Amino acid sequence: MSHSPTHATASATVETTQTLDMKLEVVVIPVSNVDRAKQFYAGLGWKLDVDIAKDDGFRVVHFTPPGSQGSILFGNGVTTQAPGSLQGLHLIVSDVEQARAALVARGVEVSEVFHDAGGLFHHAGDQARVNGPHPERRSYGSFASFSDPDGNGWMFQEVTTRLPGRVDAQVTSFTSALELEGALRRAAAAHGEHEKKTGEHDEDWPQWYADYIVAEQAGTPLPV
Repeated sequence: MSHSPTHATASATVETTQTLDMKLEVVVIPVSNVDRAKQFYAGLGWKLDVDIAKDDGFRVVHFTPPGSQGSILFGNGVTTQAPGSLQGLHLIVSDVEQARAALVARGVEVSEVFHDAGGLFHHAGDQARVNGPHPERRSYGSFASFSDPDGNGWMFQEVTTRLPGRVDAQVTSFTSALELEGALRRAAAAHGEHEKKTGEHDEDWPQWYADYIVAEQAGTPLPV
């Protein structure tokens, strides 16, 4: 005789499913010419992880952007999507102007830095784009766009302060020395404003810097 699962068992199953880590690590990119795409993404300075081809024409190419835990994959026989149909892929950077300049120096055509007229995210295509970074340089609010040779669309998005709960408040991490440098510079600028307000020279600035950087990454109130 069959039995329906008890409420306690069902609740435990739901809870287990909800707390299981699910890490988005690979995005499949539809391309028409694998060698051309490989040359383009290598030219961005991304790390080539694998390029494996089989006798039946099946081929897998895998790249990882600098400092990213997620990667891209393209090749022959890996997707039925139309080449160039993937849009809105976001690369999160701590300084959108510096990131743009780095790709321009590599010969990549990148849009000017822009923000959205609505200020929330950005519209599809070129709609509601306003030239220049967000006027308050608000985190999540400044962008620049570029495309691969097939037209798959990428976005740089500047993020300096995470939304509350977006990052574990107990974990502060940086994927590169450049990213850490940016955080230190923002902390230094904020600390300078702090000293102007108090009229005092803070001897314990390392602790203040540390508190600022941890709060910035966790999305909690910043020290003032």
